[in-house]
Amino acid sequence: MLRTLTDQLNDMGSEFVRALPSLGIALVILIITAIIAGFAVKIADAIVGKTTLRPSLRNLIETLVKLAVWLLGILIAMIVVFPGLTVGSLVAGLGIGAVAIGFAFQDIFENFLAGVLIMIRDKMRIGDVIECQEIIGKVEHITLRETHIRALSGELTVVPNSILFKNPVEILTDTEKRRHDVVIGVSYDTDLDEAAEVIRKAVSAVEDVDTEKGLDIFAQEFNSSSVDFLVRWWSGSTPRAGWESKDKVVRAIKRGLDDAGIEIPFPYVTHTFKEKVPLGETPGEEV
Repeated sequence: MLRTLTDQLNDMGSEFVRALPSLGIALVILIITAIIAGFAVKIADAIVGKTTLRPSLRNLIETLVKLAVWLLGILIAMIVVFPGLTVGSLVAGLGIGAVAIGFAFQDIFENFLAGVLIMIRDKMRIGDVIECQEIIGKVEHITLRETHIRALSGELTVVPNSILFKNPVEILTDTEKRRHDVVIGVSYDTDLDEAAEVIRKAVSAVEDVDTEKGLDIFAQEFNSSSVDFLVRWWSGSTPRAGWESKDKVVRAIKRGLDDAGIEIPFPYVTHTFKEKVPLGETPGEEV
């Protein structure tokens, strides 16, 4: 048995020695592959750098170029080391392996493909403020698997790309201007035409309001204690700009209505009693 083990070790050693030239050639092929991959990435970067593609998409193209060069180099090296292998058998083996890996890592590949498609489409760039699935924040980074969204309160949310691709995404900063609105109530004895004109002048005087895009003032409904106006105007699209313009608009409307003597009523409550309520002295109360 010892002789059999010795013979096997000798055969393995002889096979290894005979394979040394092939291993050396394969190693040289891998070194050349690394050099070619570096040059290919530089060429791709030079070509893509002249375009207006987003940085994340440029990184994706560079990664795919490097991956393609390395796959080709590894295939050639394997054929050199194992002469019995053919390109067809390698491709078939890779196909079967890809199917098995695809089932095992379905979610990962789904997010990867979603990341590629998100990078390709023109909308949702770095710096946009978005809302999706109750997630609101600024897009800080887009990778092949996930997107980093910084909440307006400072927290960072890492969102799988498949969520952003399969669900509606509201891009709040897609344009520079966005419409904002506020509801203002006036008392029932107010002349509504006069109130609407006062509100229009007050809002138009606010610096942040873009009057060229229009200003809407609609008498909206009869509320319990007031007639409500819906006021709509255009201002900056970021949440901060919206809050600032709304603050200035509300202050301006309040000031304008006060100067015009128009009341902004608070809710009135009327109590009705079935029996008379005694207004005299409370029983047992000392005078």
